Amino acid sequence: MSRKVADCRKFPSEKNCTLTISGEESEVLSVAVQHAIDAHGHKDSPELREQIKGTLEDE
Repeated sequence: MSRKVADCRKFPSEKNCTLTISGEESEVLSVAVQHAIDAHGHKDSPELREQIKGTLEDE
């Protein structure tokens, strides 16, 4: 299985977050969603999960 990367720098943010998460897709998606909720105040929703999933790139 290929590793995926979520890079918070690709999203505009007042916090100028520099977090990068890498691992298997399911792991990255889970952690990235939790980060978006905890650090950026997003609400957990299917739309948020799909948006984040759409930005994942191969490592």
